[in-house]
Amino acid sequence: MITPNTLQKGDTIAIVSTARKLKKEELQPALKILESWGLKAVLGKTIGAEENQFAGNEELRAEDFQQMLDNPNIKAIWCARGGYGTVKMIDMLDFSAFQKDSKWIIGYSDVTVLHSHIHNLGIETLHAQMCLDIENKTEEARESIRKVLFEQEYSIAFNVNTYNKTFQQKQQLSSIQGKIVGGNLSVLYSLCGSSSAINTDGKILFIEDLDEYLYHIDRMMMNLKRNGVFKNLKALIVGGMTDMHDNTIPFGKTAEEIILDAVKDYNYPVFFNFPAGHIKDNQALIFGREVKLISENDQVILNF
Repeated sequence: MITPNTLQKGDTIAIVSTARKLKKEELQPALKILESWGLKAVLGKTIGAEENQFAGNEELRAEDFQQMLDNPNIKAIWCARGGYGTVKMIDMLDFSAFQKDSKWIIGYSDVTVLHSHIHNLGIETLHAQMCLDIENKTEEARESIRKVLFEQEYSIAFNVNTYNKTFQQKQQLSSIQGKIVGGNLSVLYSLCGSSSAINTDGKILFIEDLDEYLYHIDRMMMNLKRNGVFKNLKALIVGGMTDMHDNTIPFGKTAEEIILDAVKDYNYPVFFNFPAGHIKDNQALIFGREVKLISENDQVILNF
């Protein structure tokens, strides 16, 4: 995998929206953070643009992103917000210049489309908080972005969860290595069968989701299982499964129980409670990076 160029103070980051609309005023906290890091910001044409719920139509969103991809003076692209819409423009993009001079693509949730598509090009991406609402996230979440962009040493430690399926007795290993991939469960589900779907064989898969019905979680997990996504993983990491809903007649299982049930036939560890996703402590993940998962006592440590 290719690691995008390291940023230096004085470099310029582009802020664009590949999905939902937002106003320029909503970016002020993110702009102040970039300034504190010694970075400059350029706002794309999609910031302030509007077509129904989108930040302009897909042609404008694709054109805006393409210009930032091709501009050698732009050292990273930070997606302003998620929602829905990236999948409507992904096939309009030309990544040929980006493959020759890669830069960090930053975002999560709907930006999973970009993470998955770019992973297939052999380039790392940064699954991390978008500009919107970054001021309400933890300092650790904000710092994790800065550390990756400036190539500083970085790891994530999190406490084990009662749902965790740890290493089997016959496999007395305390660590696992593999490339980490994944993102939003709903988006990964929507990409199945497309050129943006990722091959998870021998990799560590991360998933998270927001505002879904429990039976939807089950349906998506079963779809990914039947597509072989879970078959040959090194490990499964689960981040925030936030604001889940149930029907009047209960589904009967929590999101964690649904996930465990879908992968119960496989002999690899499953870790819950990971600090990433639609939660306050949304820490950065370097997708495509060869990482090491270390299980020690009541903690799991992810080293990049």
